[in-house]
Amino acid sequence: MTPLRFIATMGGIGLLRPAPGSWGSALVLPLALLGPAWCLALALLLTLLGLWAIDRLLATDRQADPGWVVIDEAAGQLLALAALPSAPTGWGIILAFLLFRLFDVTKPGPVGWADRKHGPFGIMLDDVVAGAMAAALLLLLRFAWPEVPL
Repeated sequence: MTPLRFIATMGGIGLLRPAPGSWGSALVLPLALLGPAWCLALALLLTLLGLWAIDRLLATDRQADPGWVVIDEAAGQLLALAALPSAPTGWGIILAFLLFRLFDVTKPGPVGWADRKHGPFGIMLDDVVAGAMAAALLLLLRFAWPEVPL
């Protein structure tokens, strides 16, 4: 496996079947324990690394979004996890996962718009937007109902 493919597949996780995107999202769930700042920083790092790797890997086919590329799911999932408190509960992590996957799979509104963009930017953007939407809902839940343990 080439280094670029290793990055794009998150160490080969993207080659797992079925549902490689769910595997890529699940891979980063333990990172929630590092806290919101780390999750946000890692989401940014994976987004930039993903843009770079995908640009080089898919130089011949700019419109493809191959299922084995899961660095985009990892980056989006980390954005959702960044909305959790610094000591998240297991329920909070599960909710962040479910919300992110719901938005990533169903592609509502802005996620669908981002999904129609081409090239590395489009491949990464729909998952980043899905992660941001999941994070927004989690933050709304945290501040509207602070008694809910996330």
